[in-house]
Amino acid sequence: MTSGILHIQKQKIQLEINLPASKSISNRALILNALSYSPYDIENLADCDDTNVLLKALDSNNTTFDIGAAGTSMRFLTAFLAKTAGEWIITGSERMKNRPIKILVDALNSLGARIEYTEKEGFPPLKIQGCALMGGEISLNGGVSSQYISALMMIAPYMINGLKIKMEGNVISVPYIRMTMQMMAEYGVKVTFENNIIDIRPQSYSPVRYKVESDWSGASYWYEILSLAGEGEIFLKGLRANSTQGDSKVAALFQQLGVNTSYEAEGVRLSSSGQYCTKFEYDFVNEPDLAQTFAVTCCMLGIPFHFKGVQSLKIKETDRVAALMTELGKLGFKLHEPVDSELAWSVEKCAADSDISIATYEDHRMAMSFAPAALKTALSIEHPEVVSKSYPTFWDDFKKLLQE
Repeated sequence: MTSGILHIQKQKIQLEINLPASKSISNRALILNALSYSPYDIENLADCDDTNVLLKALDSNNTTFDIGAAGTSMRFLTAFLAKTAGEWIITGSERMKNRPIKILVDALNSLGARIEYTEKEGFPPLKIQGCALMGGEISLNGGVSSQYISALMMIAPYMINGLKIKMEGNVISVPYIRMTMQMMAEYGVKVTFENNIIDIRPQSYSPVRYKVESDWSGASYWYEILSLAGEGEIFLKGLRANSTQGDSKVAALFQQLGVNTSYEAEGVRLSSSGQYCTKFEYDFVNEPDLAQTFAVTCCMLGIPFHFKGVQSLKIKETDRVAALMTELGKLGFKLHEPVDSELAWSVEKCAADSDISIATYEDHRMAMSFAPAALKTALSIEHPEVVSKSYPTFWDDFKKLLQE
């Protein structure tokens, strides 16, 4: 896919899409497979930048790892290397060197790890002297990224004293914590999670054959496409009704935006209902990766919205709140932040650009959430190749909209 003008004039959508495997599940499975010394290859492993870089690192004999822009890989690998004997260096892209990791490093060091910063305090690159971790009890603000918590959880069974994490305040992204918990259970480790306390006793993982399900986050862009088209059906292969993925919530949420979901043996079928809400309000604290999809969808449909729980968007691949305000402004929509961690649009307009070119900020979700807007207006997507981070075949699938 090259940077060109997109404009789709389609009266009715009829598509079948093979979604990519879940990146979130794939990356956890890679760490759990390594921790269990599994002889089995993971089935249906995601073929995307974030997963490929983690797979390469875990299969490597090197002691220095450049994980590029892969945030999940940075967090998970930092914890994994902290308990793995040896001296390690982990670095990444310029953006990654400006994504905070101090909370995770402080937590690991308090549990017995030996991690230093080689450049800027609180940020990658890191120098890690892998060693046995004592474990114990720590307290974390519940508002931190769930990836920090999942990274600690997965190595906890091998800490000498186990690990108890007490989370204070409002806990965000709980579905991702429960995903990690459920996957650890599949590999034979018991985790308790009650009253905002995660408790993991010393245990050992057991290798299992593991198959990764398709990605509900990637599904969200097809919900958006059908919502904006207003008529048709899309079958998404490989999705499960009882998914561990928090973003499976997209099915229920898009009922308010004209899309119904039916579950079948091989996946889910989306169909147009023609029923749209007059205002969309939701707290995305547990599904932050869906916020961009819904912001663009609501604006393109002229439906005002008020989002809460978007605080974690500011430390993603880019500051997604600022990016949404800037790029939707190019389309003529003036968004605002009522208070910190919120984003809203009250149908206020501004002058749209004459030639709309959407910046992607090295963020795969910016590209994929704005592409469906081509159903309503002509636009171009800058650096469309960023989708390789999680959905490398997105543009091949998107081109099916151009076919009669």
